[in-house]
Amino acid sequence: MARRPPPRAPAHTRIGCAGWSIASANRHLFGEGASMLARYATRFDAVEINSSFYRPHLRTTYVRWADTVPEDFRFAVKLPRTITHDARLQRSGPMLDAFLAQAGGLGDKLGCLLVQLPPSLAFDARAAATFFAMLRRRWSGPVACEPRHPSWFAPRCQALWARHRIARVAADPARVPEAAVAGGAGAVRYWRWHGAPRMYYSAYDEPALRALAAEVARATPAGAEAWVIFDNTTLGHATTNAASFQALAKR
Repeated sequence: MARRPPPRAPAHTRIGCAGWSIASANRHLFGEGASMLARYATRFDAVEINSSFYRPHLRTTYVRWADTVPEDFRFAVKLPRTITHDARLQRSGPMLDAFLAQAGGLGDKLGCLLVQLPPSLAFDARAAATFFAMLRRRWSGPVACEPRHPSWFAPRCQALWARHRIARVAADPARVPEAAVAGGAGAVRYWRWHGAPRMYYSAYDEPALRALAAEVARATPAGAEAWVIFDNTTLGHATTNAASFQALAKR
């Protein structure tokens, strides 16, 4: 029997947290810096900005954040809830323009846009195609979408991801089994681990992180970039989990 080849490592794996807050107990994991973000960037090369979901930030704020981090650092920025949850992806062109004008202050350090959909939003082929086409006319870089209604995981959705080069987020905990698997298309594969069994609170043990490392290597196509973001931030576990995963990925 032929031996199965080992999984091929992604071209690059970006590892980080949802936000750059550092608990005092974890400060030893980071180098010195003039701000919390500067210290965070001594250890990790990616961060997910979730605050943009709740409120807009000035373009000058994004410029300042970009100037704080090294050249190879990248930000993922979450689309506002006014677009995804209130407008439910429809008639949102002006809101997209405003958001991209703000986040564009990151320049080349804007690494990915994150589109998280409400659990109540079922897949509507026409509405989804219209929205992602509109987004693609404005932004050609990586996009990751975290759908949470089961209808988004049907085979008919694959054409949407492929046509618009959208990565489908792998989330933990997953609302349906398919949601645990990174899919879609484009230049990235994206994992968001929120903490399990208690979202935002629970830490992941080493066997879970080892399994994730193997899955990232298996599921990321050659030449693509993997993003692994820990969102179990409430008790500071995101930082320690990301640091442990970083060590596993280096091996």
